[in-house]
Amino acid sequence: MPYRSPLLDLPGPIAAPDGHPEEGVPWHWGDPFAEQRTATRGAVVIDRSHREILAVTGEERLSWLHLVISQHVTGLAEGTGTEALVLDTHGRVDTHMVVAHADGTVWLDSDRGAVATSAFPSGGKQTLREYLEAMKFWSKVDIRDVSGELALLTVLGPDADRVLAAVDVSLSSDPYSVVSLPGGGFARRMPWPGRNSVDLAVPRAELADWWRRLTDAGARPAGSWAFDALRVESLRPRLGLDTDERTIPHEVNWVDSAAHVAKGCYRGQETVAKVHNVGRPPRYMALLHLDGSPEITPETGDPVVLGERTVGRVGSVVQHHELGPIALALVKRSTQPGAELLVGAEDRVVQAAIDPDSVPAEAPAPGREAAQRLRG
Repeated sequence: MPYRSPLLDLPGPIAAPDGHPEEGVPWHWGDPFAEQRTATRGAVVIDRSHREILAVTGEERLSWLHLVISQHVTGLAEGTGTEALVLDTHGRVDTHMVVAHADGTVWLDSDRGAVATSAFPSGGKQTLREYLEAMKFWSKVDIRDVSGELALLTVLGPDADRVLAAVDVSLSSDPYSVVSLPGGGFARRMPWPGRNSVDLAVPRAELADWWRRLTDAGARPAGSWAFDALRVESLRPRLGLDTDERTIPHEVNWVDSAAHVAKGCYRGQETVAKVHNVGRPPRYMALLHLDGSPEITPETGDPVVLGERTVGRVGSVVQHHELGPIALALVKRSTQPGAELLVGAEDRVVQAAIDPDSVPAEAPAPGREAAQRLRG
């Protein structure tokens, strides 16, 4: 059965359209642009209870995870978190996770339906849990799917800490800081989207009660539309929308935040290190400003065209309360900010311009520079 949040039974929410990535949770609560404005000036609470959560316990949880995910976690202290990926053997992104470590448990939350490429010769895709189970071997770890026990809410906005204090939740201002919640679950501060964001993994049976407490404390109900608009503005990708089957971490700003370039021993590490040290990613993720005069917008997967050439693909497309229609897109590295682009397909083609602030700076390639020094 498709997931359906109990909050959709409250007065006011508008469900996401069928087949939408946010299907099953409120898309907005009647005024998506006002919800976005409140998220930048006050505080909103967003239902993200469709995310999946795994719990990893056991004395070898950190040393084992260090071998199977892209992030350096052997020293991940309790009360902290990070982001991480599972890559395939070619360094292409299978899964993105947000991590929290508290009370002897590493929590991994991901988009619904997270999968990874099997490490066995038969290949194919497995659920994230199946992949991790297959990689356990004799490690002293236990992996549980706790999606039925915990549900995720996000409190977003400059007044988020005031709202959280009213419900007795307090945590450090450091990004990815984590605290356990007295009744079960955890709170985790996130560096995106927007200026201040805190995820709350609360007991699923208490989801409606937590929602009421947070809204009574002053958080405005907001939908996934508001979250995605600020996510796109923050240049944060979503797996499957802003990535395709060829995406490597460098193309979508996941190096450092979710993939460690120096540690070894994880699948796909050779590609991560090689591109960092001697190469350049073939594409980069750009923020596109779309022409809003026609009442049409491109869709995820549509081409980005420069002249007669296809130079990229469209990812997330949103209506932003200040910027108007915007999108993330993976474009060829040679595509310049001033290029006159057309994006879309069939009867939904519009003009677009790359936001110059979204173009990544040319980072030094340590390996290439070292080779040049050797040549004199």
